[in-house]
Amino acid sequence: MTDTSTTSQTTSTSTTGTSGATDHGFSVRPLGQHIGAEIRGLDLSRELAPDTVARIRELLNRHKALVFKNTGLTTDEEQSRFAEHFGPLTAAHPTVRFTGQSSSNVLPVDSESSVANKWHTDVTFVINPPQLSTLRSVVLPEYGGETLIANAAAAYADLPEELRGFAERLWAVHSNDSDYVRPDRVTSDAERSYQEQFVSSAFRTVHPVVRVHPLSGERGLFIGAFAQRLKILGVTAEESLDILRILQRHVTKPEYVVRVTWEPEQLVLFDNRITQHYAIDNYDRQPRKLNRITVAGDVPVNVKGERSYSVEGDSSDYSQIVEP
Repeated sequence: MTDTSTTSQTTSTSTTGTSGATDHGFSVRPLGQHIGAEIRGLDLSRELAPDTVARIRELLNRHKALVFKNTGLTTDEEQSRFAEHFGPLTAAHPTVRFTGQSSSNVLPVDSESSVANKWHTDVTFVINPPQLSTLRSVVLPEYGGETLIANAAAAYADLPEELRGFAERLWAVHSNDSDYVRPDRVTSDAERSYQEQFVSSAFRTVHPVVRVHPLSGERGLFIGAFAQRLKILGVTAEESLDILRILQRHVTKPEYVVRVTWEPEQLVLFDNRITQHYAIDNYDRQPRKLNRITVAGDVPVNVKGERSYSVEGDSSDYSQIVEP
């Protein structure tokens, strides 16, 4: 199918749903040259037709992050059903457990317990991080609380040729005991409990610094907070930190970032294999809750086809390994 969504005008797609249901045409509007597209007119609370799912996957491969407006989603069950169109679901988290949730697959991204204002890719400390993440708005502050999402493929492509070749030879150790769980300030017992649970079981996995996307073939910088200040194999700790800082600055260049402003009944779907994201802490810690459901992923590979490997921790209860 030809993708016309990168033109300056809004495009439309019409599909027929399963069981006689009809999904009306939906519009696609790019949000930037390198990342992001807004989708309207698609009811995600209903079962989607296979060709609709294929079109969404196609758009995701191109735009890396899709912002669905007026989705019709009101429950975790509906969000789970949408996410399952793309593969088996993971558990909510490898170490953090939540009570009172309707499903073991739902991770509440709640301002009462955590603030994810560090650039990261979800759960890269396990052998097969999620391939996709979905975030659904549940409770929103009066202002602020936007989410930034960065295109790690565009960042890789922007590197000088010599630096690209160097990065392709590197491997990084990702751990759940990282700066991600060391916020600048702890404001409640709930935050302290969340941090303690996050590191309650140790995970360390070695991933390529440049990962090849299994569907698009694109190369992207696979780093972020869980690799930050951790040793890159073959260099000193100080050199590791300097190299990671250089590469990370490319990932978060404004040209490669989309800023998502949250609205009611909104869902964001992003490709966790080739993006990073950051939750802006600019809302005075008003109540803010997004529910996250993730889709099980594959084991990352580098440009030579070499696979990531686990050093510590068993994540089999968190996620099955899927093949692309």
